[in-house]
Amino acid sequence: MEGIYLILVMIVTGGAIAFIGDKLGTKIGKKRLSIFGLRPRHTSMVVTVVTGCLITGLSIGFMVLISQNVRTALFGMDELRQTMDATLSELDEATENLFKAQTEFERANENLRISKEEILSLKSEQEDLRAESDRLKEGNEQLEAANSELAAQNENLSGTNATLEADNKKLGEFNVTLSADNEKLSSDNDKLSADNSELEERNNRLREGIIAIREGDITLRAGEILASGIIKGGQTAEEISNEINALAARATQILTERFGGDEDNSVWIYQPELQRVISEIEASGGDMVLRISAAGNLVRGEPVRAKLELYPNKLIFKKNEIILTKAYELGEGVEPEMVLEDFFTEINQIAVERGILSDPLTGSVGRMEGTQLYDVLNSLLDAKGKIQLTATAREETDSNGPLRLNIKLEQK
Repeated sequence: MEGIYLILVMIVTGGAIAFIGDKLGTKIGKKRLSIFGLRPRHTSMVVTVVTGCLITGLSIGFMVLISQNVRTALFGMDELRQTMDATLSELDEATENLFKAQTEFERANENLRISKEEILSLKSEQEDLRAESDRLKEGNEQLEAANSELAAQNENLSGTNATLEADNKKLGEFNVTLSADNEKLSSDNDKLSADNSELEERNNRLREGIIAIREGDITLRAGEILASGIIKGGQTAEEISNEINALAARATQILTERFGGDEDNSVWIYQPELQRVISEIEASGGDMVLRISAAGNLVRGEPVRAKLELYPNKLIFKKNEIILTKAYELGEGVEPEMVLEDFFTEINQIAVERGILSDPLTGSVGRMEGTQLYDVLNSLLDAKGKIQLTATAREETDSNGPLRLNIKLEQK
């Protein structure tokens, strides 16, 4: 925009000076003026030249006056050229530096990319290390738990060692006991030898008894109960043996009362069977029912050979516990004795199923006083129509029995 102003100023200034010079030249030509002794024609030419010079000089002067760029172009060209050369040199240097900077930037970008990859790799390794750390931590916890368990096992082993030492001591004592038992076994063997001799003698007597069976009277049948009782659990072998011998003595007494004292009514028990029963009672730890029964049919005058039968004992019926309630219809053709027999048969079956030991010969488990039986029978004879019989346990009854009853009759 500044160049347009300068051109306009130069045009205006040149036109004005040319106009003034033309007028001045015309005036000088008309008046035929002379400068420096020159001819008018030459004077006019001088005026024209001077006017042209003034036009150029004033134009340049005016431009120099109003424009810094013109002044710089006219008087500072060399300096400007030097400045341009310096600027170009700086530009080249800046371009080279820019190229170097771009190279460095690209190298930095490459390094940054590599650094990012390394960071990602390090993050992955960090994750792996964190997982490994967690695994090692878990492993440490498991090791601590295992150490605690090993410590507990060591304590248990210490206790076990102490127990083993105590057991070794007990084994030593047990060896002493075994030695004593061996001596006792030797004594028992001697006793068994004596028993064998006695058995041979009894076999001879048995053969004689078989002959006597054909001609003599049978006093006891095989399986007939001679005596029964309850042997308490938790006793020593000696205490159990004493109770069995006491029960055998009671059986002997019963036989003596039954057959008189003029015969040999002693009950003979086979010793190995006795030892077996003692061992079973010791092993059970609970109360057991022991029955002494006849080992076979016996003829009057023979010694009584006994058989031992062992059963667990338990409470079967409580006192006043209802055993059976049953309804009957009394009428023509119904015998009270048959009703009572049916009632007792069912009670007997229930008692056997519950666990009361029955008589091996009769199969019965209970006892009833004659007066009570008579009263119940009379009540049945007097009753008519529908009745109900109820049987309850008179007292607590265990496996050994017998079952004692209370009978109640109700008219319906």
